[in-house]
Amino acid sequence: MKPSLLFPSLCVGAFLGLMCCPLPAASPGNPESFPLWPGEAPVGGGATAPSKATLTIHVPTKPTGVAMVICPGGGYRGKVTGPEGHGIAQWLNQNGIVGAVLEYRLPNGNSFLPLADAQRAIRTLRSMAPALKVDPAKIGIIGFSAGGHLASTAGTHFEEGVAAASDPLERLSSRPDFMVLVYPVVTMGPGGHAGSTTSLLGSAPTPEAIHQFSNEKHVTSKTPPAFLAHALDDKLVPAQNSADFYRALKAAQVPAEYLELPSGGHGLHGYK
Repeated sequence: MKPSLLFPSLCVGAFLGLMCCPLPAASPGNPESFPLWPGEAPVGGGATAPSKATLTIHVPTKPTGVAMVICPGGGYRGKVTGPEGHGIAQWLNQNGIVGAVLEYRLPNGNSFLPLADAQRAIRTLRSMAPALKVDPAKIGIIGFSAGGHLASTAGTHFEEGVAAASDPLERLSSRPDFMVLVYPVVTMGPGGHAGSTTSLLGSAPTPEAIHQFSNEKHVTSKTPPAFLAHALDDKLVPAQNSADFYRALKAAQVPAEYLELPSGGHGLHGYK
């Protein structure tokens, strides 16, 4: 996959001295967690509130210059941070990739929260790129189930950054350079996952809200490249979610691969 070149390393490095939270002291085999928002976090409409969202950095012994934000699933009601979080980070480390497990805020009636955290996590990794020996143009995102919905939302609802922002992180792009979506929820309409839709949008979502978060409807030529994997016998989240997103990517001429597996269910036989 060809990464975007939105922010050269020198530009990102200039932000390190302006970081409002300390760099993690992570080392191989010694992950480090820190608050995603050092103060109060935005909750939409210009308001803020305390947040427990965290980012846990796992660093490899032999870095390749690539990093990924990891979004665990859980139906937007919880987070499967073991197998779909820290376990994935350890696997990424084995392949020389920095893994950053995102414990995002659950919606609890506010659909703004998870996406704001995913965007913040991408910007945070981009700002830390020199310290982590990462290319700031090789920051990806991986998500599972509802975490796959969050990852695909980050890839279709990103911001380029505002040069005049008072927060230095907000000056950086929140666009992931690539996406990996594993048995993802993609649509909020029919054929998605009813539990995720209710948790994210409420019990009676408006047509506008359903459209806004049905990510297959928001693919453009600027959407980052993607790899998708889904089992045809997934009874919880239909594989049509991945198929429709893949089709939209190809229609927009975005590089994409789709691994459609004959079996594996939801979880691919234990993430194997």
